[in-house]
Amino acid sequence: MSWEVGNQKPLKREDVNKQVMDLEGYLEDTKAKIWLYKFLKENVTFTTQLLTGIELFPFQHMAVKAMMENDYFLGIWSRGMSKSFSTGIFALLDAMLNQGVHIGIISKSFRQSKMIFRKIEDIAQDKKAELFQQCIGKVSKSNDEWSMQIGKSRITALPLGDGEKLRGFRFQRIIIDELLLMPEKVLNEVIMPFLAVVENPTERQRIRDAEDAMIAAGKMTEEERTEWPSNKMIGLSSASYKFEYLYKMYQAYENMIFNPGAKNQGRRCIMQFSYDCAPKALYDENLISQARGTMSQSQIDREFNAQFTDDSAGYFKISKMAECTIEDGESPSIEVAGEEGAEYILAFDPSWSESEASDDFAIQVIKLLPEEKKGILVHSYALPGTNLKKHMTYFKYVLDHFNVIMIVGDYNGGVQFINSCNESDLFKKDKLKIGTFDAGLDNPHDYTKDLKEARKQYNVSDNTICYLRKPTSVWIRNGNEMLQTAFDRKRLYFAATAMDDNYSMQKAKKIPIKELKFSKYEDEKNVGAKMIDFIEHQKDMIDLTKAECALIQVSSSSGGTQSFDLPSNLKRQKGVDRPRKDSYSALVLGNWGMNIYYDMMNVPKENNYGFVPTFI
Repeated sequence: MSWEVGNQKPLKREDVNKQVMDLEGYLEDTKAKIWLYKFLKENVTFTTQLLTGIELFPFQHMAVKAMMENDYFLGIWSRGMSKSFSTGIFALLDAMLNQGVHIGIISKSFRQSKMIFRKIEDIAQDKKAELFQQCIGKVSKSNDEWSMQIGKSRITALPLGDGEKLRGFRFQRIIIDELLLMPEKVLNEVIMPFLAVVENPTERQRIRDAEDAMIAAGKMTEEERTEWPSNKMIGLSSASYKFEYLYKMYQAYENMIFNPGAKNQGRRCIMQFSYDCAPKALYDENLISQARGTMSQSQIDREFNAQFTDDSAGYFKISKMAECTIEDGESPSIEVAGEEGAEYILAFDPSWSESEASDDFAIQVIKLLPEEKKGILVHSYALPGTNLKKHMTYFKYVLDHFNVIMIVGDYNGGVQFINSCNESDLFKKDKLKIGTFDAGLDNPHDYTKDLKEARKQYNVSDNTICYLRKPTSVWIRNGNEMLQTAFDRKRLYFAATAMDDNYSMQKAKKIPIKELKFSKYEDEKNVGAKMIDFIEHQKDMIDLTKAECALIQVSSSSGGTQSFDLPSNLKRQKGVDRPRKDSYSALVLGNWGMNIYYDMMNVPKENNYGFVPTFI
């Protein structure tokens, strides 16, 4: 571990501990309180232990101290390095020692924001945290805002999606967990303006005018001006790819820290901790061993070594997928119910096992852009270890709330699943029956003839819209090449995070949210809060799809057959958290189905009238 000071203006600091040691005699009550406050603010480990009973590790002390003393803190930390815990310690100390501050916690999802909030609550519930408990006032938890009063200070956790709600707050501290996933637009247009607004501007101007007069009179120097506390931004994240925005921010911070000629407003600090910086008591070596078996080296470098890496090495480049991703805050965004008048393709890769270590049951919903012959992935589902009824409920929810004009599924398991749906009370109650159509579509020489046959069988009016694709080796190769081309030519896009108006629009959709199981981490019983989680979860699922695609590698057998699969070390893994590829498989099916649909619609529908008499 190394520490580089940089070339920023040094902090004005006093040796408080020495001053306290030099104190003699009796201290009046007011002076004693002031010195105690100075001592507690200087010695964060002692203060943390006094208030909460928690003894910080040295690296946690350094991090919390750096957060308190710098205006912009960027933490690039290994997974498992107690990011949320350390940030929670900073938040509670800052709220107590700087009365009147408003601390905002924002993350990629409300669930993540609430995680830091819960860390603070967990700390307060310990018997050793009696002093801290006495400082906590009102705690309120609504669907889209959690708040804790600590004296005159307040800590608020908010969901990212509601940009208008964010703009209505004024924070002196912004804590951003998972900064990698924070949209650049939100950071620049919402977060940074928070930091530009200062407290008590009138008082500051009055004192500055007085200091100007004193400097002009030679009674003080520029260096003796009052230094007002600045607003702060605390950002924590794992490392990213070098083409992503986080790396650009990292480079900008480095430049401002080390380059004395750079325009440097505010003090900045970068702390980059790999897993081997952590004390052995904190890190579970089994976690590292498991990661080495379940992750690629590039993932390990980012997630555990805190190193920024270049593009992915798989068959599908992550940089190409990034170029096909709609910018967060723009349209089209993710959807929990379809847009009126739009058409969608549903692709699914079924899994029948109820074991948590099983494959995911994966569904992808692609919104069609018929004029451009393109599509956008707007909705995704991937869940292992769940009974068939839950999968069917979700499947029917998609059919009910999206105008699905074609279904593509994996033949292996798909036949049984469609039959089970058609025979279920769930489908029979609404008199819903999905019909399948079948045409070769494998032989290039017969492709036009097969399209005509498919077009003849396909019928939206009686729900004959499902094609169950047999996974032949030729088709697997063609399907993957077709998906790679879709990314290269930007024919398939990934929807943006729902924000502002898009977020409000999705939040207002009427869907059977109470009946849906969409995540193994679900814990919300409140309908409004579950809806927020569901909207945010959709973006996670689309990111999961891209991550699975990035892992896929191509190999060839001695017979020349190509295989598209996870790396061999990842395929060998077992257990609940093993790598999976089912969302990728469903996307291959969906992209293939989209291309077939466009080609099929270009073929005139042939009607079979039977015998037609002809005049001679």
